Amino acid sequence: MKKKIITSAFSNLYTDQRIEKVCSTLHENGYEVELIGNDWKGAEEMERPYSFSRIHLASKSLKTAYFEFNWKLYHALKRKADQNTILHANDVDALLSNYLIARKLNIPLVFDSHEIFSEMPAIQGKMSQKVWRYVEEKIIPQLQWMVTASESYAKWFRKKYGIDAVVVQNAPRKLDFTIEIPQNSPRIFLYQGALNPFRGIDKAIMAMHYLEGVIFKIAGDGPRKKEYEELVNREKLQHKVQFLGKLKPEDLRKITVTADVGMSIEENGGDSYLYALPNKVLDCIQSRVPLILSDLPELRNIKNQFDIGEIIKNHHPENIAEAVKKVLEKGRKNYQLELEKASKVLCWENEEIQLLKVFQKAGLATGFR
Repeated sequence: MKKKIITSAFSNLYTDQRIEKVCSTLHENGYEVELIGNDWKGAEEMERPYSFSRIHLASKSLKTAYFEFNWKLYHALKRKADQNTILHANDVDALLSNYLIARKLNIPLVFDSHEIFSEMPAIQGKMSQKVWRYVEEKIIPQLQWMVTASESYAKWFRKKYGIDAVVVQNAPRKLDFTIEIPQNSPRIFLYQGALNPFRGIDKAIMAMHYLEGVIFKIAGDGPRKKEYEELVNREKLQHKVQFLGKLKPEDLRKITVTADVGMSIEENGGDSYLYALPNKVLDCIQSRVPLILSDLPELRNIKNQFDIGEIIKNHHPENIAEAVKKVLEKGRKNYQLELEKASKVLCWENEEIQLLKVFQKAGLATGFR
């Protein structure tokens, strides 16, 4: 009998596509899956073929919400886990409670690090960075089973903590591309994802001063939304920039396939960004949309394998505009052959093979070295 898997994450679950794909794969392969998230910043209705629940958080600040979640998650796992359970913690903000229960019951724990949590730009130089680094340093070296989202992340964790993480890239499911490429007028330049700092969004907005016959669509929400809206108004670019807001994954996919060029021009805001392979890159590849890219290791690696867009020289708005123009002048149709090749390699159907191997091995073992 296959073991039960309890997956947990500090997330309201609704838009977390990695967790959805992982849980669906495990469910489809005969595991009994239970997913636990929380209702921080909303609890949209959703349907899943496996069991899920959200822990209610009364906290008003994110700092206290982390502590409240881990306390309540610990007690939820204590009630639900038994000797037939594999615990599955997503990111460091769900790791401590999982670790304590795994040690208490001597059951396997699989840690899935979507990013390098202690090196995220939002916590650089803050007390919270010291807290998360302490959690990483104390727990990660003791783990036996870990997956992460890029080869560069895996190298970082190996060097820092001596753990060999299995790479499971956050690629979308394979999309059979049959649509006619639209002839947009104006052409569509698309950003999709969280409106966070170090994503290059503000520079891309300023680049619109140098682009004609192009509209910049921003799909997503986040802490910098108001700042970016004010920038658009201040620069009088309202006719060139559209904010689409937070979209359901299925609605976002409908937008992505219409774009002429996407973007992933993250800045080096610390190791978590430096070594990332952003979801938006793989989403655009599956939608056969070329991109402009930062010259960061994972993005350069994809560009070296497949000619799926242009690397920007730097983050000056003029150079961002120049890269966009190059892609538009070449035309989306002329990138299709390389995008098609990339889409067959960078898809969830390939990634889930590695994921299943990890859980198969974890199911036969105890949780710690």
